[in-house]
Amino acid sequence: MIEIEGKSVFNGVAIGPIAIFVKVDTQVRREAIEDPEAEIARYHEATETAKDQLQALYEKALKEVGEESAFLFQSHQLMLDDLDYVESVENIIRTQNTNAEYAVAQTGDNMAEIFAMMDDAYMKERAADVKDVTNRVIGVLSGSGSAGMRADVPSILLADDLAPSETVQLDKSLVLSFVTRYGSTNSHTAILARTMNIPALIGVDYPEDCEGKTAIVDGALGKIIIDPDEATLAAYQKKKEEEEKKAALLQELKGKDNVTKDGKKINIYANIGGVKDVASVLENDAGGIGLFRSEFLYLESDDFPSEEEQFQAYRKVAEMMGGKKVIIRTLDIGADKQVDYFELDKEENPALGYRAIRICLTRQEVFKTQLRAIYRASHYGTISVMFPMIISLDEVKKCKNMAELVRRELDSEGIPYGDVELGIMIETPAAVMISDELAKEVDFFSVGTNDLTQYTLAIDRQNPKLDDFYDAHHPAILKMLKMIVDNAHAGGAWAGICGELGADTTLTEEFLRMGFDELSVSPSMVLRVREQVRQTDLSAGG
Repeated sequence: MIEIEGKSVFNGVAIGPIAIFVKVDTQVRREAIEDPEAEIARYHEATETAKDQLQALYEKALKEVGEESAFLFQSHQLMLDDLDYVESVENIIRTQNTNAEYAVAQTGDNMAEIFAMMDDAYMKERAADVKDVTNRVIGVLSGSGSAGMRADVPSILLADDLAPSETVQLDKSLVLSFVTRYGSTNSHTAILARTMNIPALIGVDYPEDCEGKTAIVDGALGKIIIDPDEATLAAYQKKKEEEEKKAALLQELKGKDNVTKDGKKINIYANIGGVKDVASVLENDAGGIGLFRSEFLYLESDDFPSEEEQFQAYRKVAEMMGGKKVIIRTLDIGADKQVDYFELDKEENPALGYRAIRICLTRQEVFKTQLRAIYRASHYGTISVMFPMIISLDEVKKCKNMAELVRRELDSEGIPYGDVELGIMIETPAAVMISDELAKEVDFFSVGTNDLTQYTLAIDRQNPKLDDFYDAHHPAILKMLKMIVDNAHAGGAWAGICGELGADTTLTEEFLRMGFDELSVSPSMVLRVREQVRQTDLSAGG
């Protein structure tokens, strides 16, 4: 039994097999070769290795999940023998005198595109299979293996670290817990863990040879136990059952009002990263969506998502929420959220650099495309928009002008849209200090406490060495929050919190006393915050 200490990101207990996330350099480089036949032989050798890997996966899946699910790995083996596929690879190597990795990548891209264009739904789905098989062969050829989480059953995921672009591609149903060597308690992996309501640790120096072994993650104590003995395993199984009973009790709060004992009401909304998260929002009985992180549509795409693609996503969320408020944050990339096709320059200080609204105001076609999609979707529900990283009145006015331009365009085209509230995120000290003026220009404020804390305390929240200095309860932050809500109400706007601090139940009573109108939290925290609100009596002391 091995016990390794780390730093807790989210509480809870997870028990299951370990799966290690493997990072691979997926960029295939084209290289000239002198002996095409030798390169073809290398390609065939790689396919045989890939077949062996797939056969092993088939046999494992057959035992664990049954023949129907295991058949996928057999079909992937057959794809490697497909004559069109093989001949294409060989032809590219011979005619272009190029390396096998490039020939396989080109063939995979071409064949996947052919499948994707077919009308038959089943055949369309084969495009993903072709990509999977192709990546496996490239991994063998390059010696790096295939990337991602290698698991067929729900597992505890171990990784050096996970970028936002990697977390969005994970099959969330297979992740019981996140455990990383690096990262910080305020990273996007940490935020995802809280959204998924699963335990997570950072700073864990786990051994490389632990894949497949049974492990326990104790989020409360910040440790992972690998190969637990029977007594330890039994004790944690009992602890996990007790947690599940407590969670079941919270379910009794569904349908109840978010109101204190003395009658003070507050809206409790949920934060999401995409359409798939709406199920969790509804399951946890949130009153609306207070933060739709629209940048994940860009992170999941290989190119700029079109107006139609964005419209369909926003419309679906609006319809699924059945008229409840959905607040969409406009594109917020940059800093730790990098998207290759934006071709952003490397910056020494990305958190203080070209990001969020600064990109939108200088790449106006990207901005206008997103706003058109949002306004079109507003016809199908109750949608609001908020602009991130605001530091001046001038920026707000430019955003409002773009929104007005979009409305005029839609009117001229006869496209209907709803009444869209316009708000801003307060996440810079500059915005706090002029919040009295900003409130007169917008319908609402939503405080991004993660960045506001970072900028106020001069602490990079992605730097794990600074976690001990990062104090979201710092008196300066709390004074700023009070200033924000007072100025919002004085200027005719409402005020909410959408940062991680909104879910801190030790501050719920203070937020209520400050006068906040809304708290937006991870879906898994909605009922816990509701419980805290309902237990609070503002007439007693304070």
